[in-house]
Amino acid sequence: MTFGLHHVQLAIEPGSEDRCRTFYIGVLGLTEVSKPPALAGRGGLWLRAGGLELHLGVEPDFRPARKAHPGILADDLDALAARLQEHGVAVEWDDGFPGHRRFYTHDCLGNRLEFLTPE
Repeated sequence: MTFGLHHVQLAIEPGSEDRCRTFYIGVLGLTEVSKPPALAGRGGLWLRAGGLELHLGVEPDFRPARKAHPGILADDLDALAARLQEHGVAVEWDDGFPGHRRFYTHDCLGNRLEFLTPE
């Protein structure tokens, strides 16, 4: 049996889609993907970049994920960190994962994100 990852879903608060577009599309550079009609009425948005697919789903009792997080591979961590910081987004470097460079940040709603690359 083999497994692969199709997408990661993060919760967002009701009505925050435009704020999330500003962060995920405007700052990170992801592309919005149309949701299937059967799911579009639920709100949220789907995003893609390279092999990454990220679904942002509306959760009425939203609480940001402070510990749980997607680990997102990035080919130029320094450029990404600089881009985030230029937009006022804090970056926390962490050398605790042998064989990788990584940092943590939070999206516009407080969800934790990890960006990493193998050394």
